[in-house]
Amino acid sequence: MIKFIAKSVLIVTSFIFTTSYSNSFSAVTKNNTSEINPPTIKTGADNFEKYLPMLKDKKVGIVTNQTGILSDKKHLVDFLLEKKVALQTIFAPEHGFRGTADAGEHVVDGKDPKTGLPIISLYGDNKKPKAAQLAGIEVMIFDLQDVGARFYTYISSLHYVMEACAENGIPLIVLDRPNPNGSIVDGPLLEKEFTSFVGMHPIPLLHGMTIGEYSKMINGEKWLKNAVQCKLTVIPCVDYKRDMPYSLLAKPSPNLPNDQSINLYASLCLFEGTNVSMGRGTEKQFQIYGSPYLTKTNFTFIPRPNFGAKDPLYNGKECFGEDLTSYPKLTQLELKWLIKAYQNTSDKTKFFNAFFTKLAGTKKLQQQIESGISENEIRKSWQKDLETFKKMRKAYLIY
Repeated sequence: MIKFIAKSVLIVTSFIFTTSYSNSFSAVTKNNTSEINPPTIKTGADNFEKYLPMLKDKKVGIVTNQTGILSDKKHLVDFLLEKKVALQTIFAPEHGFRGTADAGEHVVDGKDPKTGLPIISLYGDNKKPKAAQLAGIEVMIFDLQDVGARFYTYISSLHYVMEACAENGIPLIVLDRPNPNGSIVDGPLLEKEFTSFVGMHPIPLLHGMTIGEYSKMINGEKWLKNAVQCKLTVIPCVDYKRDMPYSLLAKPSPNLPNDQSINLYASLCLFEGTNVSMGRGTEKQFQIYGSPYLTKTNFTFIPRPNFGAKDPLYNGKECFGEDLTSYPKLTQLELKWLIKAYQNTSDKTKFFNAFFTKLAGTKKLQQQIESGISENEIRKSWQKDLETFKKMRKAYLIY
């Protein structure tokens, strides 16, 4: 989702819709069998009886990407047009409308060749919709699949969309989706001085909320600029509980290809702030890690340009590390791989980079690892803040 040094590549975000989405998502569990979602679960998008009446005779904007699909894999935009909803503009987050742009890639505005709808990028210099871009829109829909990690930027886009809607008097409808890591609340809380697009609010690395619940928290805690509040409606999932296993209907971004990568994502993404690769440029993104500077191991890989990384870290170089593709499902944030890599790197002074504190949301984690503090002791240092967060969070839970 994020990358320390972004490539500035211009990509037109047009996307030809099909009723059968081609960006397939492969579910992987510890025994390599597909998880089957309970058949009664309906996402907010599928709960259309609740929101279609709110769109009648309205000019509608929509924030979505390749994850905005219904259970039959039909894209929400196609569905809304079939229902004669007057869509005006599509707003796309990081990775673009079709979800194929690299992390950090610059994405330009475009037009969908099938519908003729304008597509406006909400990444780069235009993270927040401008008043002119919202002109004529009477209601906004937000439908993105989150993965429950603070630095996954879809919740940052949510913040800015809510803020723009509040400032321009536009009601916002958030179509909720299950959080695949919804049962995990863990990690250090963000400290205000480290606020950035990869961490905008004082929450732990894994917040354990759906995107609908999170939108309620943003509003309720008055985190928007000048403490404005958005006129918000959350369309909930049906028959969903946060401890249910849930396999996503589509890749949420190019380098999260399956359930295993999504479960390991928050733990391995901290490597983005180090000199260690977490598998970009391979077929096992966020399921392996390694670098040329780690102690030689039995597992090696060589990153090459691919669909998720046009110029991956250590392109063409042999990396030594660990394969986690069959690791049991995580129930907490794991630091052991980060600590192990730091201890086994040849030059510890070059292990961390400046991005690490933005990802961690604090300087303390790097200091703790460099000081040799054990993972258990590091985890204990979070607990008071986590308990405070969990109490605050209760007011916004739906499930």
